[in-house]
Amino acid sequence: MQLRQPQGKLVRVVEGEIWDVAVDVRVGSPTFGRWVAEWLSAENFRQLYVAPGCAHGFCVTSERAQVEYKCTALYDASDEVGIAYNDPALAIPWPTDSPILSNRDKQNAVLSDLLGSLTPATELTYS
Repeated sequence: MQLRQPQGKLVRVVEGEIWDVAVDVRVGSPTFGRWVAEWLSAENFRQLYVAPGCAHGFCVTSERAQVEYKCTALYDASDEVGIAYNDPALAIPWPTDSPILSNRDKQNAVLSDLLGSLTPATELTYS
């Protein structure tokens, strides 16, 4: 997720299958810390909209997957942070016990360690 320029994302899969997760990290939101998940695949044509101020992650469950996003803001790598996939406070039941993580994702913090950096829900704009 991006901190200063949160992105909304419409996510779809054009090859393979993923388990896609969005977590509400909008401080002050009535659903703060809650998550939703959806199976997205090239076969089921489902899409997931991830609102600005929500974290997003996915687990590839097929041999390969191609994932496409339509975003509400430009990506800025210097503005990006991630949340540990196995944050016990979120208790997300990922569909694998042994994920293959990027070096960047191995360094992600738990949500409680990021609270001071997050944007209050009242300050987010939905352009």
